[in-house]
This record gives sequence, structure tokens and C-alpha cells, in this order.
Amino acid sequence: MEMVFKSKMNKILNRMEDPRETLDYSYERQLELLQNVKRGVAEVASSKKRLQLQRAKLVQSIDKLESQAKDAISANREDLARLALERKSALQQQIEVIDREIGELDQQQEKLVESEKRLSTKVEIFRTRKESIKAQYSAAEAQVKINESVTGISEEMADVGLALERAENKTEGMKARAEAIDELMEAGTLEDLTGGRDEIDRELAKISTQTNVESELARLKAETGKGSAKTDTGKESTGAEEERRSENDNQDHGRRPV
Repeated sequence: MEMVFKSKMNKILNRMEDPRETLDYSYERQLELLQNVKRGVAEVASSKKRLQLQRAKLVQSIDKLESQAKDAISANREDLARLALERKSALQQQIEVIDREIGELDQQQEKLVESEKRLSTKVEIFRTRKESIKAQYSAAEAQVKINESVTGISEEMADVGLALERAENKTEGMKARAEAIDELMEAGTLEDLTGGRDEIDRELAKISTQTNVESELARLKAETGKGSAKTDTGKESTGAEEERRSENDNQDHGRRPV
């Protein structure tokens, strides 16, 4: 169960973590370490300087005691000369201790300076690498966003394509329906309620059309010389058609209310 929990937490942290922020934080930590090393070098140098000043004062004191011992000998004060030399010896021992401490500080300072140089080089290399990784990550992130945008546009265009296809299919269906209605109206199956023509008018129009066709046919035959024998028959037929039309008109007028 613990492994599952850690795995879940790692996935969550990976999604939340921004590598650029992590790299910047690591760089700041390395700069702090470098500053600590530099501060250590400065403190060692300051301590060495204080010891050197202290040593210089002891040397001055030793010179003074040496002079005092000489003056005491000249004054036949051997006791004073001995006291001055004893103090001189004590100061010389202090100088030896200070010299050892200064030597140790020199070694520490050299080590710290070398550490500072190595750490400075590492920090600079890390900074260069960090900026390179950040640039690559930003470029990859931008590419991902572009690809996601392109994918979204492609999906949207696919939806638009389906909508266009449905609209085209619906348009074709409406056109086919309109053509079918026109054909039914022309055939007389459906009445055109917007027009003033009824069934009788349509029948009369058909008869008139047929009569005109027969007349045109007879004319063409007469002009070509092939229908001279049937011209009279055509005329009689035309006359009969006109009589039938007259009778139909009279009957139609008889049925209409006055």
C-alpha cells in the first residue's frame, strides 16, 4: 500500500513540478554555497591579518625588552636585565605559536581558495547547462501547445466537415422533394392552390395543346408535300375538335352561377 501511495504522489508531483523552477532553485542554492566559501576565505584572511598585527606588536615588544636588558647591564642592574630577558623569552614563545597559527591559516586559505575556484567553475557550468535545459523545455512546451492547438483545430474541422455533409444531404433532399412536388403538380395529382386554374382549365389547356400539335403537324406535312391527301381529313379533325371545345365551353358556362 505504501508503494502505491508513493507512486501516486510521484505522479502528482511530476505533473505539478516545473523543471525550470527546480533548476533555478538548485542554482540559487549553489550560489549560496559559493558565497559561504567566499565568506570563509575572507574570514581566514581576516584572522591571519589579525595574527600578523599581533606578531608585529610582539616583535616591537621584544626589541624594546632587548634594549632594556642592555641598559640594565650598563647600569649594573643584572636583576633588571634578567627580568627583561625572561619577558623577551616569553614573547618569543608567543611569536612561535602565532607563526604556527598563521601557517595553518595559510593552508586553510589555500584550500578554501581552491574550493572556491572549483565551485565557481561548477556553478558556471551548471548555470550554462541550466539555461540550455530551460530553453529546450520552453521550446518543447511551445511545440506541445502548438500540436495540441493543431489537434483541436483538426477535430473542429472534422466536426465542421460533418456539419457541411449533413447540410448538403439535407439540401439535396429538399431539392428532390421540391422537384417531386413540381412533377406531381404538372401531372395534376396535386392542385396548385395559389393559382386560379381548376381541373377543367387544365383539361382544356391539354386539348388546346394537342390541337396545336396536330395543326403544326399538318402544316409540316403540307409543306413537305406528304400530307396533301390527308389535309382535308386534318381540317375535318380540327373542325371536330373546335366543335367539341365549343360544346365544353357552353356546358361550362351553363354550370357556372350567374
